[in-house]
Amino acid sequence: MAEPALVSSITVVSKTRLVAVDVTREIEQLVRKSGVAAGLIHLYVPHTTAGIFVNERDDPAVAVDIMETLDKLVPRSAKFKHVEGNADSHVKSVLVGSDATIPISGGWMSLGRWQGIFFAEFDGPRTRTIQVTLRAL
Repeated sequence: MAEPALVSSITVVSKTRLVAVDVTREIEQLVRKSGVAAGLIHLYVPHTTAGIFVNERDDPAVAVDIMETLDKLVPRSAKFKHVEGNADSHVKSVLVGSDATIPISGGWMSLGRWQGIFFAEFDGPRTRTIQVTLRAL
């Protein structure tokens, strides 16, 4: 019988409308505290104008480039039928996605050498939540 999943959450406070927040350390702390040696961690963002992604964290300019490129691809000034003024944020969240799953091995997330986990805010500033589920295998 599999062990039950451990469920937690992380709060992210953004200070600008469009920003990628590196949450790798906070998530790694949850993994270490959980004691899960081998398994999976699933991250889910329950917001329609935010997302989560894995990419390079060694150079912070990469996350800035990603967010700026998304803003150029889907500008706020484009014509949208959704009239609340944040339609671009909804489209960006669909492009980035609202979840990520990462293997755990030896008690650590199996991220690549340069990889980190980023919360993507597209309609800030706001206080948001990342739901975290850990499952031992």
